[in-house]
Amino acid sequence: MLTAAATLTRPSPKGRMNEAATRPTVLIVEDDPTVAQLIRLYLVRDGYDVLTAGDGEEGLRLAQEKDPSLVILDLSLPKMDGIEVCRRLRAGSQVPIVMVTARVEEDDRLGGLDLGADDYVMKPFSPRELMARVRAVLRRTAREAAAASSPGQSRLTAGGLVVDLDAHSATAGGKPLPLTPTEYRILIGFLRAAGRVLTRDQIIESVFGYDFEGLDRTVDTHISNLRKKVEAAGIENRIKTIYGSGYRFDGA
Repeated sequence: MLTAAATLTRPSPKGRMNEAATRPTVLIVEDDPTVAQLIRLYLVRDGYDVLTAGDGEEGLRLAQEKDPSLVILDLSLPKMDGIEVCRRLRAGSQVPIVMVTARVEEDDRLGGLDLGADDYVMKPFSPRELMARVRAVLRRTAREAAAASSPGQSRLTAGGLVVDLDAHSATAGGKPLPLTPTEYRILIGFLRAAGRVLTRDQIIESVFGYDFEGLDRTVDTHISNLRKKVEAAGIENRIKTIYGSGYRFDGA
C-alpha cells in the first residue's frame, strides 16, 4: 500500500505531459520490421519518442508533417530510396539525418554525406553504437544552433571566405561558394580555428560529433574537394596539409 509520502513522489499528469513535450522525436525509416523494432526499443529506452515508416514515401511524408528531431534513414527502401528521401528533405529542411546502409563502397557513403546526411552507420550494426551516433549528432546540431544564435557569431570571416550561419551559406571573394553540407561544416571548423593546426580527430569530432577511425579517409576526401572548390573560386593556398599532424587554414 502506498504511503502519503510515496504518493507525493508520483509525477503529476501535467508533469508527465511537460516531460513528453521536451523529449526529442526520432523518425525511423526502415522497411525491415525486425530492424525497425530493434532500433525503436533502444530509442524508447533512451527516452526518445519514436515514429516509424516502412517505405521512402511514407518516411518523407512523416518527416515533413511531424518535424522530428532526427531521422534514421535506411538507403534501400521501397517506393523511394533513401538517397532520394534525403535529397528531398534537404531541399527544405535541416533535420539531422543518420543513414543506415548495407552498402560498403566509399562512394555510397560519400554520396549520402554529400546529399546532406549527418552520419552513416553500416549494417550489420550494434544498436548501442547507433544510439551513440544519434546522441552525438543531436549534441552537435544543438551546439551549432546555440553558436549561430550567439551575438556576433552569425558570420565567420577569414582569408576571403565568409560563412553566414543564419543563411547556411558560404561565399568566396563575395561570390557564392557551392558546398555540400559536410564541406560546409568542415569550413566552419577551419574558419573558427584559422591559423591553428587541426588533427583529423578534431575535424571528425567537429563535423560528426565523435571520433571514429573509419572516417579518416572520408574526411580527407571531403577536405580535398573543399580545397578544390575554394581554389577554383580564386582563393589559393589557404587549406594546407601539415604532414603528420593534420590541416591548417591560413586566414591572414
